[in-house]
Formats: sequence, C-alpha cells, structure tokens
Amino acid sequence: MSAQQTPGNGNNPEIKIAAPAAKRVRASGPILILAILFVVASFLTWYFTWFGRDLTDADISKYLVDEKHPRHVQHALLQIQQRIERGDPSAKQWYPQIVALAGNPETEFRLTVAWLMGADNTSEEFHSTLKKLLADPEPIVRRNASLALVRFNDESGRAELLSMLQRFTVNAPANGTLQSSLSSGAQISRGALLGRIQAPDNQIFEMRSPLSGKVDRILVTNGSSLSKGDAVLTIKADEQSLWEALRGLAVIGRQEDLPLIEKYASGTEPSSKRIKQQAALTANAIKSRAR
Repeated sequence: MSAQQTPGNGNNPEIKIAAPAAKRVRASGPILILAILFVVASFLTWYFTWFGRDLTDADISKYLVDEKHPRHVQHALLQIQQRIERGDPSAKQWYPQIVALAGNPETEFRLTVAWLMGADNTSEEFHSTLKKLLADPEPIVRRNASLALVRFNDESGRAELLSMLQRFTVNAPANGTLQSSLSSGAQISRGALLGRIQAPDNQIFEMRSPLSGKVDRILVTNGSSLSKGDAVLTIKADEQSLWEALRGLAVIGRQEDLPLIEKYASGTEPSSKRIKQQAALTANAIKSRAR
C-alpha cells in the first residue's frame, strides 16, 4: 500500500508559504493638517495666557483696559509689579489706572492691585488706596490690603491679620433649606461650592467659599432650615495665608496679640512645622519691641 500524501503543512521543506503583502497606509493629508493646527493652537493659547511672557509698554496699556479678558488685566498688573520691584520708573505711568482698578467691581482686579501696591511703599496714592480697601466687602481683598500696608509700616490692617489666624465664619446668603455634602477637614479653594440654599419659593442660592483653606466645623446639618445670616460653617485659613499673617504681625503685632500667636508656636493650634517656627519668630519679635 502506498503512503498517502498529506497537504503541505510546513513539514515539507520544498513547500514555501508566501506571506501576504503588507498594505501601506498613507497618512491622510487633512488629518495631518488638523493635528498640526491643534498643536499650534494649543501653543498659542498657552503663550498668550502665560503670565511670564514679557509685555511691551503698548501691550500693558492695552491689557489694562481689556476688562472683557480678566487674565489680560492680571498679566499687565503682574508685569507692572515686576517693573516696580526692579526699580523701573516707567511703571509710574500706570499708577492712576492701578488706583482706578481698586474700585472695580471685579474681585480679581481688586485683590491683585491690593497686593501689587505693596511693591511701592513710597507711593502715597497707593498708601491711601490700600487703607480704603480695608473696608472691601471681600475678605481676600482686605487681607491682601492689610499685608501690603505692612510694607508701609502701617498697622491699620492689624485686626485683619489677626482674623487670618482665626476661623472665618460663612453665613447663609438667604432663608431656606441647606443642601450640602461637605464634611469637616475638607480642603477648599476660593470660589468652591460649599452648599446650596433652597428658598421657600424653590429658588436656589449657591454658597461659595470666599477664601481658600480647610473646613473647620460644620455648624448645621444638611437639610436644616436657615435664616439669612445664620452661621453655617467655619474655615481655617490655608498655610500660606497663616504664614503671611504671622510675618506681618512680626512687624506690626502688639503684646496683646501674643496669646493667639503663641497657640501656633506651642502647637495648641494644630499647624505645620513651618507655621510653628514662624509663630515663634513673630512672638520673639513682638517681645523684643516691647523690651
């Protein structure tokens, strides 16, 4: 009987199996162009919103009045501050506009100029404007103004600096029922949603944080009925704010401020090593002035 032949399966060296030809896929021209445009657009967006980009005098003048684009105004203000810190006299040409922005309804502008004006502690117009900002309705503006006033060796903002070391109370913006899922210890940034108040007519009022920091205590439970102005929760300032307040009090603090400051130095008030060290330095500076 003859051996039955089987189909070639690779065991037969005489049989060669040809691999199918690989198909080449050509890059699509429109897709490639779109990819390039996306990269270019991303770069330009970053470049024109990057605060580190130097502006010409003409750019600064143009950006300062561009209130439709708040980042342009802030970019111009940062560039002016850098010029002031370098001792560049050209910065003075924009002082009237800076003072005018201190009365702008946009909080971002007021808090930025409040900080900037501390860069020139020889300017009387900045000094008087900062003192007015201590009455600003926004706590972040008042705090920046009080810190800037320290550079003028002006203790007008001392009470505000002390308030930074204490809890800030957030009150209900309207009558209604609280809707919130926040818990104590939650880290929050300025503008973060703290909760909502549902009014009797079902209108919703948002309650947003005026400051960055940490939720310290929740004073009312979710679902509670509130009246406008009722205390809802307290916020402890973020570490940078605590540190800046302590540094300012090292210059303008008084002996009666020591009990609060020493809570941070001793650790009675929970804080980081950096805050404890600065609190101790601040306490020593106040005691030295008293002696």
